[in-house]
Amino acid sequence: MGTLIVPRLMAAGHKVIGWNRSKDKAAKLLEAGMTWADTPRAVAEQSDIVFSIVTDAKAVKAVALGPDGIVSGLAKSGIYIDMSTIEPDESRAIAAEFTKAGSVMLDGPLSGSPVTVVQGNASVMIGGDEAAFERAKPVLLAIGPKVTRIGGNGLACQMKIAVNLLLMVEIIAFGEAVALAEKGGVAREAAVDAILKSVAASPVIGYRGPFILDGKMPEVPLADVTLQQKDMMLALNLGRTLGSPVPLAAAANEMMNACRGLGIDGNDFVVAHQVYRRLGGQQ
Repeated sequence: MGTLIVPRLMAAGHKVIGWNRSKDKAAKLLEAGMTWADTPRAVAEQSDIVFSIVTDAKAVKAVALGPDGIVSGLAKSGIYIDMSTIEPDESRAIAAEFTKAGSVMLDGPLSGSPVTVVQGNASVMIGGDEAAFERAKPVLLAIGPKVTRIGGNGLACQMKIAVNLLLMVEIIAFGEAVALAEKGGVAREAAVDAILKSVAASPVIGYRGPFILDGKMPEVPLADVTLQQKDMMLALNLGRTLGSPVPLAAAANEMMNACRGLGIDGNDFVVAHQVYRRLGGQQ
């Protein structure tokens, strides 16, 4: 996502200094005008606002709190915004370390896919200090037009997990619906077209649904089964922690388990449609 966010920030007139664990992945951004820094600390020392977007809480801690981490370089007036999807309590614990250091951390998970980021339709949810949010809001609007403060630290992460739960259940249900229609004799193309023209259509089905048509599955998935299941496990664990039932999330997670069992998990997670077909005896 960083490779898509940085161009939007630069296009809006912001100077961007970046770091990545693999410098070669930043080659195109450097060619486009991004400045390179050798450590997260070096990025923070030269920046008013620092963003990170990585896979999990362990990676966030390494970037934010590790040797040469962001916290050691961020000025007292600086703002750190982590856009990763991680456990709310983990985010709060990291934010507490920035508070101890006299600076501010916001959780700012990005809701959207590479498609929506490029289109300028991604949304950003923010948890944390309201004054810091207002200061950062003009920069956040360069990433996406829908920027909302959810509440205190960790609450944006919690909301992002809830949104991803809904997204995943929706896509799994889409595969179930198409497979059912196909089993009864409806052509897959007709089924997808009908859904996209129905009241059940949504933005995520609009750009992901057609992937299940022959030859349309992207070689580079927007989010493969393993990555998306990471977020589903966050939802299941949050439900357990809060004592809030998430039975549809559990059922959707089982379909992703099945994708892994069939060895098709390297694809975008809409591939769960194939599991339904196989369970229903379709070739």
